[in-house]
Amino acid sequence: MSKSNQPEPSTQANRQSRSEVTQIALMEAAEKLVAEQGIHHVTLKDIVKEAGQKNPSALQYHFKNLQGLLDAIRDRRSQQAHIKRGELIAQLEASNSPIKLRDLCELMILPSFLLAKSDLKYRQYVMAFSFDIVTSQDSALDTARKTGGGGESGAHLGRLLRKKLKHLDDKTYRARMDLAVRACSAAMGSYFQQKGAVKGAKAEFFLNNVVDALEGMLSAPETRGTNTLKLI
Repeated sequence: MSKSNQPEPSTQANRQSRSEVTQIALMEAAEKLVAEQGIHHVTLKDIVKEAGQKNPSALQYHFKNLQGLLDAIRDRRSQQAHIKRGELIAQLEASNSPIKLRDLCELMILPSFLLAKSDLKYRQYVMAFSFDIVTSQDSALDTARKTGGGGESGAHLGRLLRKKLKHLDDKTYRARMDLAVRACSAAMGSYFQQKGAVKGAKAEFFLNNVVDALEGMLSAPETRGTNTLKLI
């Protein structure tokens, strides 16, 4: 193609911008519908209609299929949580105060909690997909890395937690973290379905209770029974 026939840079940028707008509209429509109806009751046609797209093939054009759309949703929200978590870790480390286990437990839930509290659309994502982690047959830690717990900030938090939980061997640590991640996801997914969940003392009470539970779960000593059974 000659230079004279190539699209102007501004035209290319406009096309890219329109494409991104359409993709986001489809992702957010899917989040809303899945939060309201469940993934098994939502069709591609429903999502395209909710997104306000006139072209019935818009979803296939941008994402190929439903799985491609779901993967894109998780990638987008995971990046948002990663950025927020990184900011909070940086603030914690810059404070020059001793980092406590409770601080780290708070960081397990606070990034997504703050995003959900301030943004209805992120809240719909939490309601729609948090139970993917709860019901995962694979490691909840691995699933969480794909749905909001990943990135360097997630790995950094994991390293900080491991240092604080030296009383647990590797097998017990992973088992405890698996339980903690599932519990945290279940709590978030169900809590944000309540009316007035993001307001005032109710939200703070919920957050503090979850952090209390996480801290208790992770700090508890291994019992003799646990020590015996983990060898089986």
